[in-house]
Formats: sequence, C-alpha cells, structure tokens
Amino acid sequence: MHISEGILSTPVWVAGYAGAAALAAVTMRNMDMEEIPKISVITAVFFVASLIKVPLGPASIHLILNGLAGIVLGWRAFPAIMLGIILQAIIFGHGGITVIGINSIMLGGGALVAYMVWQLRHRFDIQRRELIFGALAGAVGTISSGIVLALALVTTGEAFNAIAATVLAAHIPIMFIEAVVVGVSAQFLSRVKPEILAGNTPGTGN
Repeated sequence: MHISEGILSTPVWVAGYAGAAALAAVTMRNMDMEEIPKISVITAVFFVASLIKVPLGPASIHLILNGLAGIVLGWRAFPAIMLGIILQAIIFGHGGITVIGINSIMLGGGALVAYMVWQLRHRFDIQRRELIFGALAGAVGTISSGIVLALALVTTGEAFNAIAATVLAAHIPIMFIEAVVVGVSAQFLSRVKPEILAGNTPGTGN
C-alpha cells in the first residue's frame, strides 16, 4: 500500500513530510539502544512483506503487517516502518522520494492505531484476549492506513475520488487476512515469548 511518485499535489506531500517528522520525533523520544535489535527485526519483516505488491491505479496494495509492528513495538512501530519505507523508496523505487512522508503516516500511523487497540486488552479479562485484540489490531491498522490513502488521493483532486473508493474497498479483504495473521502471531508470542509484546502491563509502551 504505497502511493506512487508524482500523484499527490505539492501541498499534500509537503504536509506528509511535516507530519511524519513530527510523529518520528515523538515516537523516537528517549529511545534506548537496547531497543534497536527488535526494531530492526520488525523493519525487516515489514520490508519483505511489502515487496510483494499488486498495482492498483496510482497506488499498490500488499500485506503490510503494520498491526504486527504495533503490537510488538508500541510507539516505536512508527520509526521502524518509516525506515522500511525509506529503504524501499531508495533501493527498489517503491512509492518515491516525495511521498516518503505521506506513506510513513499512512502505514506507520496505522501501526500506532493498531497499538492503541492492542492496549485495550488490559480492560478485559477474557480467554484468548491476545488472539482477539491481536486480530482487531491487525484489522484496524490495515483499514486505518487505507483510509489515510483514500484521503490523500481525494485531497489531491476530484479526479481521484473514484480511485480512492476502489483502493479503500480493495483493502477490505486484506484487512481480514491481516487480522488472522496478527491475531495468530499475538497468541503464539504471548505463549512462547510474552516479553516481546508491547505493553505487557498497563501504561508501558515498549
């Protein structure tokens, strides 16, 4: 799910850079060097998952796993995904240089929303809550990114309204796939290595 180079108007992609810079500054605050290995692993997972893409008009769709990034990294999911997007743009030309900001907000922002959904599990004492809230995080992270993508296209011009609706609709099946993948992953990690999951106690974010 990348917006291609040359599609967005200048004010939109400039605003994307400004927003991405602000989110990066906030989510990287007080980062510990010990966090780098885990961030690197999730960046690699996101990087590889995003290599298999299906072109759809001025954008592309693919498995993104930003929900998985959110439940593992918490707030650090944003810089991890932004780094992956930068590498993809430089090495493979996915998206493009001018849209690094808006793509980071679209995918990294979805990861942050997924993390907030994941944290809600602390409010419920139910069986398989990691599976349930992991699945919700995967689904919400994906559809949130799809909404940002659609809004970016609509903001660029009325000519993209129909394409925006098509792209958003195309993310519905991906949303269900991501829900299954992230939910199962969350359940598995909670059993074999629970400390790797973000926010294992209320109030923690990493």
